[in-house]
Amino acid sequence: MPVIKMFENHPKDKITIIPNITLILAHGAGAPADSVFMTHLGNALAGAGVKTMWFEFPYMERTRIDGRKRPPDRQPALLSHFRQVIRAVSRENGGKIIVGGKSMGGRMASLLAAEPELVSRLGGCVCFGYPFHRPGKPDRWRVEHFDRFHCPVLIIQGARDPFGKRKEVDDCPMVISSVCRIHWLEGGDHDFRPLVRQPETQDQLIESAAKTAAAFLADLG
Repeated sequence: MPVIKMFENHPKDKITIIPNITLILAHGAGAPADSVFMTHLGNALAGAGVKTMWFEFPYMERTRIDGRKRPPDRQPALLSHFRQVIRAVSRENGGKIIVGGKSMGGRMASLLAAEPELVSRLGGCVCFGYPFHRPGKPDRWRVEHFDRFHCPVLIIQGARDPFGKRKEVDDCPMVISSVCRIHWLEGGDHDFRPLVRQPETQDQLIESAAKTAAAFLADLG
């Protein structure tokens, strides 16, 4: 059974929970689910009223046990584990299940949002810093499934993210023709760090991303 926990950093009586929505948030390739970025994002989502659950992929669970850094499991294993998490969360929660994640975790979530077998289970998908391509390789896009989304998809992306800058993404035909929405964080990089000259801080861009996601999910709910 996968280990699933909830981000809950705010007193429940001070926030309005978005009804009928549970977001399952997956981590990126190199950092655990309780990294500084993921913790801030998860808590910001919780503070915006999004019931947010987190888990770790098997390779990261093993790293947590023995401290040895590992590369991510292969895509089929990642997706299989994510499906197990969805089934477990579905059993415990009513309403719509939303999948999402940071970088690689968001890509896995988007692949599930394109699986016809999950049409009845998933109500939406939110990706934070989507890895459209590897840095420096804008000719090898990871968007082959974008024309198969069966639920609303939101991507929140730093405008200067090396995994997909605004100009590159805006010019990609497969992204343009897809049904996903993209919200750009001006000046943000892959971890939503802003330019030095910007008045906003990384924390503020993460908070902005959480509020944007919450508004998107409130519409779904």
